[in-house]
Amino acid sequence: MARTPDRQIEHLLRRAGFGARPDELDMYGQMSIPDAVDMLVNFEDVEDNVDSFIGKAGYVNVTTRGQFLPQANITDARQRWMFRMVHSDRPLQEKMTLFWHNHFATGYTKIAGALGAAEATRYLAAKASEDPGKVRGQIEMLRENALGNFRDILVNVAKDAAMLVWLDGRTNTKAKPQENFAREIMELFTVGVGHYTEEDVYAGARVFTGWNMQQVGNAADASRHQEFVYAAGQHETTAKTFSFPVYSNGSRTIGARAAADGMQDGMDLIDGLAANPNTARYLATKLYRFFVSEFGAVNETFVNRVGNVYLQSKYDMRAVMREVLTSPEFWDPSAYFARYSWPAEFVVRALKDIGWSGFSVNDALTPLANMGQILFEPPDVAGWRAGEDWFSTSAMLARLNFAASLAANQKFNLANAVKAANAHRSPEALLAFFTDALAAAPADASVAGELGNYLRATGAWTGTDTQVQSKSAGLVHLLAGSPEYQFI
Repeated sequence: MARTPDRQIEHLLRRAGFGARPDELDMYGQMSIPDAVDMLVNFEDVEDNVDSFIGKAGYVNVTTRGQFLPQANITDARQRWMFRMVHSDRPLQEKMTLFWHNHFATGYTKIAGALGAAEATRYLAAKASEDPGKVRGQIEMLRENALGNFRDILVNVAKDAAMLVWLDGRTNTKAKPQENFAREIMELFTVGVGHYTEEDVYAGARVFTGWNMQQVGNAADASRHQEFVYAAGQHETTAKTFSFPVYSNGSRTIGARAAADGMQDGMDLIDGLAANPNTARYLATKLYRFFVSEFGAVNETFVNRVGNVYLQSKYDMRAVMREVLTSPEFWDPSAYFARYSWPAEFVVRALKDIGWSGFSVNDALTPLANMGQILFEPPDVAGWRAGEDWFSTSAMLARLNFAASLAANQKFNLANAVKAANAHRSPEALLAFFTDALAAAPADASVAGELGNYLRATGAWTGTDTQVQSKSAGLVHLLAGSPEYQFI
């Protein structure tokens, strides 16, 4: 079978992952595009053992402060997630986890203020296999459901401990219905602005009364924790009517129920929202902007087709993402480099392109914050403002500074790669080598000229170790910090 062109595989992995490590580029390059998409969307066929390599030689480092505790220390949790983005062999699973983290935006600080730092980290990042109380943090839930059924994701989110604190569901009682979750499940999670009313918010708040929290487990063995409970005595039992159909027969009213059966109110509303055609269009539009293009108007043909796949598959996100990644819009040349990279995407892609030997993901956390993104800390329930909003003057400076520090950190490895490819023989060969390695959006011809001038700026080219190390690091800094490299 002919090798798939690297540029196609790079495009696929920039969008369906975080760029391509050399081994990823080689592996996927042996596949046809349909086979590569199959491997990405059927990620359960690939072993998920990446966490076992944390701290091992050959992988990006983490920084420990005593014991490494990503289930209890938010800095360690952020490091673990960055490690996974670099090294997971299930790139689409991690990319969808980031997508859902922004879609169901939940912030650490508010939860820590309510429950304490360790417990907040636990409810956001713990793995059930490592937690004494089998707590599954929100990110783990989203990762496990990355390409699951969207209706099931909504149910999981509604019962999620971090979300119950974040949107005040734990205080939603019949005496004082709390509107936050009801509003956001409609406005931000499903149908979107313009497709619900304020009366729907009030009705939704009453639907979810009693979806609260309780403390379970034993403090002696550290299993004690907070978890979802349906408190029947706190449920408001009267009928709730909406402006949109809740049931497949077109009925807009959730009938009165006994309190003991009242949890079904929430299930019925979630079912109705998942089935709503506006939810299909809302998700398809977000997927277009995240996976296809942020330039120009959203492609309505794409939205209609992907929305139909969502509805016809009964909300199966695996079927949806297969349609996205095989769509003509995704593979149209105009979609290449047609999205602004998020800070996490920029950092991980740079690590994959430039190298990570001797580098700690901990050293990327402050630069990430300066670029405008702190994992587990979206600015509000609407998530991060993407697109051009990532690029303030200070945020772009943070990207440049990160590119400089990483390139300097990797200068010996970069020089060794140059020599192995015999690219140290001339400035032109060096420039061609790194321009190919750090594939970016097309630049004006004058840019190549300026980069060539940089390589010749200190006199005759000799190709010595010292010159290759210095010029390689400097050139990589300029390429990774260029405007063109900020697009994926």
